[in-house]
Amino acid sequence: MEIELLTGVLLLCILISFAMGTPVGLALGGIAMAVGYATWGEGIFSILPSSFESILFSFILLAIPLYIYMGQLLTRSGIGDAMFNASQIIIGRVPGSLAISVVGVCSMIGAMVGIIGAGIMTSGSIALKPMLERGYDRRLALGVIMAGGGLGILIPPSVPMIMFAASTQNSVGKMFIAALVPATITIFMLVAYIITSCKINPEKAPMGTGKETTMSPQEKFRTLRDGLMSVLLIVLVLGSIISGIATPTESGAIGIVGAVLLAFFFKRFRWGLFKSAGLETAMLVSVAMWIILGATLFSNFHLMMGIQDMIAGFTEDLGLPPLGVVIMMQLIMLLLGFIIDEFIIVLMCAPLFTPIVVDLGFDPIWFGILMILNIEIAVQTPPYGFALFYLKGIAPPDVTMLDIYKSVTPFILIKLSVLIFCLLFPDAVMWLPNKIMG
Repeated sequence: MEIELLTGVLLLCILISFAMGTPVGLALGGIAMAVGYATWGEGIFSILPSSFESILFSFILLAIPLYIYMGQLLTRSGIGDAMFNASQIIIGRVPGSLAISVVGVCSMIGAMVGIIGAGIMTSGSIALKPMLERGYDRRLALGVIMAGGGLGILIPPSVPMIMFAASTQNSVGKMFIAALVPATITIFMLVAYIITSCKINPEKAPMGTGKETTMSPQEKFRTLRDGLMSVLLIVLVLGSIISGIATPTESGAIGIVGAVLLAFFFKRFRWGLFKSAGLETAMLVSVAMWIILGATLFSNFHLMMGIQDMIAGFTEDLGLPPLGVVIMMQLIMLLLGFIIDEFIIVLMCAPLFTPIVVDLGFDPIWFGILMILNIEIAVQTPPYGFALFYLKGIAPPDVTMLDIYKSVTPFILIKLSVLIFCLLFPDAVMWLPNKIMG
């Protein structure tokens, strides 16, 4: 069977299985093995041992449960409240200050949780109610929660970044550092939009309606202290990687110890915290690992088919310049983001696209950052981005999907502009990791 036809059959079967509600890992791995068996017979089973080994004995992938567990401990011990209240004390007089605080806090929560859907749900549960209670415009409130919660995968430690590095054999630390400039630019542009929008229409963000205005000096001090300590833990985790003190996996363990110590410090520690955080982590990790296994089988089967040669030949036939090829890949991933989540896109596309990008003379780390930015946009883009439905789940009952679409649109456009900037100016992404790590 021709590789083009085989690829079409494979993708059609997977889309049908997704529509039927088949678990993602089973759909990817099972269909790849079934189509492979029908094509090549028992020889397809030779990819099973190597696929299992690459997952079960990967030191890099061990970071995933560690970061997820750290995120669960921090969110359940009041990390969101601490950072949220502290930031509001600092910038409470800036137009749209609460929305700005939400972007910062939600992005940190999203980074700690490591999963867009979980980041948005967690962020929304913390931030939506206080914003609505203070009279904030609902569209602005929902939009900043989506923008901040989704931004988490661009801020280290990021599970999709770890997956990209593991699947392409690149440096996780360099990936983390490369993400800092795009993340900083995105946050700056989001904040600028919020301030400008609230200055033009002050009714969007009433001022002086929060409880921080009635806090005593002692309460403000405690709130600032708790928020600062929470931020310092995140800095410690990232700093241990950048400085070379710890690997990304080891920094995850450091983060867990720090989260436990902060729980004691906040006087919110309870033994049930370990159990509840552990059970949630186990559930998320088990789902993630089955998806990784299925995606690995899918990817390995594609590689055996010679999919890279097919894509390379296809791009040559189109006569596209190297940058045009990269743009075409971005469009493919953008469309995939309408129907599948960030993990699957990374695990499907990274092993296929990255070698081609390297052959074209581009840096794989730069392409990885473009992929993360693209995925963040894709899963939030109307009408089918799956993160929109997570946001609908935490919104008030009278909020329609059209309201959701309108709330996220300006923030999607901001993130799209950052993606285009990073695409056209690779040095803006790579100068910091090259300077620090060479």
